[in-house]
Amino acid sequence: MIRVVLADDQELVRSGFAMILDAQPGIEVVGEAADGAEAVSLVRSLAPDVALLDVRMPRVDGLAAARTICATTTTKVVMLTTFDSDDYVYDALYAGASGFLLKDVRRDDLVHAVRVVVAGESLLAPSVTRRLIADLTRNRPRTAPAAALDVLTARERETLVLLGRGLSNAEIATALSVSEHTVKTHVSNTLTKLNLRDRVQAVIAAYETGLITPANQ
Repeated sequence: MIRVVLADDQELVRSGFAMILDAQPGIEVVGEAADGAEAVSLVRSLAPDVALLDVRMPRVDGLAAARTICATTTTKVVMLTTFDSDDYVYDALYAGASGFLLKDVRRDDLVHAVRVVVAGESLLAPSVTRRLIADLTRNRPRTAPAAALDVLTARERETLVLLGRGLSNAEIATALSVSEHTVKTHVSNTLTKLNLRDRVQAVIAAYETGLITPANQ
């Protein structure tokens, strides 16, 4: 059973998302919060698999809550935002969030996102991944040395490049002429060696180390 905590200061939004998720087999909403402080408290007490956090909330906003949750728990965080206006969702990804959903997300996409995040796969569509991370890194200095990648094998580095370009496992398998099972192994090894939470963090690492730049993506 996938256990979810929802945090949004708009009760109708919370209730709507909860109704959608609770209606799905294998998903249960175990807690709802109206602000970031409540969200952190619920995550610590309930240990859900996923926390869906609105970016803008009173008392403690979603970004601050994401930092605390990602730093102190194993719960996966997904930010709820409006892409054009909530630029600081970039900071949420750096804090460890696994991605973001638009507040007007479709029912099926909401359910799919929760399942995908728990599975450790990529939450963001490839085109969104490339735009989001390229925008993020274009405006920030490189923060990780290239030598950090020395722990990877040549094939794992290739995998990281393709992850950074937003490719799915199937697309990476085609590009490397290997099976999807082999790709999953390479991705898992890459995340473990670089101490990364998920694929979104791997994309960021590819840019931060200079393995990929906005110019050569």
